Amino acid sequence: MFLKPSTQVVPTLNQDYPDWHQGRQHYALWYLEIQDPELLAYLTALRAQFSDLLYTPNTRQFHITVFICGFFQELNKTQLIDHSEQRWNDNFSADELALHQQQLRQLSLSNIRLRTGQINSFQSALFIEIVDVDRKLDHLRQALNLSSNEIAPIEYCPHITLGLYKQAWNSDDIFERIQQIEQHSFDFESEQLTFGHYQAQVLQGALSPFYQHQFRLNIEMAQS
Repeated sequence: MFLKPSTQVVPTLNQDYPDWHQGRQHYALWYLEIQDPELLAYLTALRAQFSDLLYTPNTRQFHITVFICGFFQELNKTQLIDHSEQRWNDNFSADELALHQQQLRQLSLSNIRLRTGQINSFQSALFIEIVDVDRKLDHLRQALNLSSNEIAPIEYCPHITLGLYKQAWNSDDIFERIQQIEQHSFDFESEQLTFGHYQAQVLQGALSPFYQHQFRLNIEMAQS
């Protein structure tokens, strides 16, 4: 998963990937959208500094993925369903979303405090590490896992993606570039968790919010 020294990165190819989406449109996930102005400016500047290495165009908002749901089917059991779509095990139904919403309400988390870490790299993407100060992301993921299995689960590493690589660069060159960058750390809060999706046929296309779960404000902070 993480990029290793003296290897090559895995580039994103400019193609449709039909074997993955099978004609389906909306790939869904739960995520925290980055809204802190100073952090957004920093991320935008970093993306620009590495722009020669990264795939473009990239219109996806800076965000932290919390849970990957799969291809969203906006139908429930009382509606007519195209059974040709039922055969795929990476579909995510409206009924499953309703269960997720219920579990989030029962969890009743306060605003999530996070901190940015160092620039790092997966085999296919450059990213910023995220420190989960109170381990609330773990609580969210455990709640969402109660009613549906995450698609293609791997060891969870909270992060903000800066971009996907566009060519098979040498990893040593990537690490050298990272070492040359002046890095900063930001403390920030997330007030809501968003369920949204992106167009599967559009590489690095924008996220479209579908539902937003509001966290409650920390009472001690509100009174200070």
